[in-house]
Amino acid sequence: MTRDKSVQEDQTQAAARRAKGEFVRGLSGFRHAIGDPDFPPEPGRYHLFVALNCPWCHRVTLTRAVLGLQHSISMDVAFPNRTGEEDPAGPNLWEFNPQRRASLTGAPLPECTEDTGTGFSLRLAKDIYRREGSDEQSVPILYDKIAGRIVNNESAEILRMLNRHATALGSASAAEVNLVPREVESEIESLNERIYVAINNGAYKAGFSADQAVYARAFEAYFETFDVLETLLSDGRPFLTGVQFTEADLRLFPTLYRHDPVYAVRMKLNGARVLDYPFLWRWLCRVYALDGVSSAGSLLHCRQGYFGRSWNGVVPLGPLHPMPYPEAYLHPNLAAQGT
Repeated sequence: MTRDKSVQEDQTQAAARRAKGEFVRGLSGFRHAIGDPDFPPEPGRYHLFVALNCPWCHRVTLTRAVLGLQHSISMDVAFPNRTGEEDPAGPNLWEFNPQRRASLTGAPLPECTEDTGTGFSLRLAKDIYRREGSDEQSVPILYDKIAGRIVNNESAEILRMLNRHATALGSASAAEVNLVPREVESEIESLNERIYVAINNGAYKAGFSADQAVYARAFEAYFETFDVLETLLSDGRPFLTGVQFTEADLRLFPTLYRHDPVYAVRMKLNGARVLDYPFLWRWLCRVYALDGVSSAGSLLHCRQGYFGRSWNGVVPLGPLHPMPYPEAYLHPNLAAQGT
């Protein structure tokens, strides 16, 4: 089982740290793998439960898309806001409810689904865990429809196993894609650790910690890493490790995709926009243009999910300059224009 810093946060004195106001991400409890004797790699066998506003889920939906697994691994999408105090099951639970209306649009979100994976039409992610005697409630969930069991709920491990078994799982990609090429594997691992600590989890450290000093350290590390990545990309390489899109790019993308329209405000990360970093901005647009990437996430779900959980539930309408997002990601030259 992987325990490195690019997968999960150090849990040393976690309770005491939380009591002082620090956000400490918990551990995922289901750590089986496709390829284990109980979970053979077969097309049509596996199912994903995700929320499109969740960046950890976004890693998995991106992997499914770039590996061409959309038709061989089915997927259900939760509503971006969790249940409220009035829900008979309790608050703060992921819900599969396609009839629920978004406050931002006043209408249901077409991507949202019912549970089609378990065969029991369960409403809550928590109910999927309860069937296995667990009190967890997080997404993503990788589920085996034949065995009726949860395989794994740690996104970093899910994306690795999908990559490892893409062909056996029924990839429809015209060309074989490998997100972790051996020749740059050590570079990917190094980038993964820095990106997870300072960017992926760092955004949550800044946005959800109630301690000013913890927030300040996270803020500084976040933008220091922006500077490092900008310098890395300034030599003209299209992706973080060179000419090939890899897992390091995939793991960075969900956070940067959210930064300008959501995190700069919601996570108090207002030091700069990605748009202020020309090489990083063009990298972001380059990844967004890859086949399957734009449809693997939703900024509408992100806005609804993050701001819908704020104290008054009002969702900001911007940013609108230099143009609305995600349309801006179709214009890599915006950064070069000094906007």
